[in-house]
Amino acid sequence: MLLAERPLCRAEGRGLAQTAEAVSGAKPDGELVGRPSVTMGAMRLPVMPPVKPMLAKPVKALPEGSMSFEPKWDGFRSIIFRDGDEVEIGSRRERPMTRYFPELVEAMLVNLPPRCVVDGEIVLIGATGDRLDFELLQQRIHPAASRVKLLSGETPARFVAFDLLALGDTDWTKRPFAERRAALDKALSPARPPIHLTATTTDRAVAQQWFEEFEGAGLDGVIAKPLDGIYQPDKRVMFKIKHERTADCVVAGYRVHKSGAGRIGSLLLGLYNDDGELASVGVIGAFPMARRKELFDELQPLVTTFEGHPWAWAEQEAGRRTPRKAEGSRWAADRDLSFTPLRPERVVEVRYDHMEGVRFRHTAQFVRWRPDREPESCTYEQLEEPVKFDLADVLGAGRG
Repeated sequence: MLLAERPLCRAEGRGLAQTAEAVSGAKPDGELVGRPSVTMGAMRLPVMPPVKPMLAKPVKALPEGSMSFEPKWDGFRSIIFRDGDEVEIGSRRERPMTRYFPELVEAMLVNLPPRCVVDGEIVLIGATGDRLDFELLQQRIHPAASRVKLLSGETPARFVAFDLLALGDTDWTKRPFAERRAALDKALSPARPPIHLTATTTDRAVAQQWFEEFEGAGLDGVIAKPLDGIYQPDKRVMFKIKHERTADCVVAGYRVHKSGAGRIGSLLLGLYNDDGELASVGVIGAFPMARRKELFDELQPLVTTFEGHPWAWAEQEAGRRTPRKAEGSRWAADRDLSFTPLRPERVVEVRYDHMEGVRFRHTAQFVRWRPDREPESCTYEQLEEPVKFDLADVLGAGRG
């Protein structure tokens, strides 16, 4: 199924006074995109920003009972507030993201009801056109207004709606999800891309099929919502079912714990690629405090210098992805991301959900040490590859 596209009407949107400092700690290089920021006095909705989104608790399998199932999108969770020509894009941390997505503000003014509050996910389709790309989406959060404008044209985002909090003068948060979803279906029936309505089903067999197939389009699993559940901000009353896999990785460095020296904060993981280079794939860091101290002592004999280390400064300058590149990341401007290099000799088995490009999408979990494995055997070939699935079919399924 091909996605139907149509030109967007030119429209302006306004946002709360918000710079990139709240996200990156950096100062923008110019004026915000769009019109000047709006104050709360200009917006009058039954549900007013900021609102924390309703959350989900992880479970191992699809829950029983009266449930509505939907794909778990891999993007930025966002609650959209529209009141006439005023649009606010809220985030999970209650920090407005309106200025970073001017193309979505325009689309929302065209496609959303004049007065509404809608919960959903901002996503971005990768260069291949058939799967989501979270890493590319992250690059949309930039302090420079000129860069924001450029990226809005080069890598435009989309919004996938999946819940309704308010419509007109009515607060829908106290109504059961079955009613909220029906109202959302009706309210967004005229909407066109880049505004989408997520697919839902009450059939567990269909939901299981989605869980197995949609990962190939870059999705993150399945969400289950009780049909009689009300909208509860910041409460884990939904359920999320995610993929779980294991991989053997090389430990090539560590960061100290925020409590101070002498304790491991996280271990840096690597896998060898086809060129025999050790690529940085992620970290593990969920250890009890006593174990952090033990790990620090255990790893001291492996501490080395950056000379000859696969993630040395020279490798960073050559353009390869290494943990050293993250030390200056705008995503963690207030965090020390420097690390201590280790000789890449120890192998650890970790648990992960899925890959984002060449890296683990989320922080991996420690399973066990693997003294029986040689570091050179830890390659990308061991990773399970999901069967590809057409993202256009997933985005279009909400209209079925």
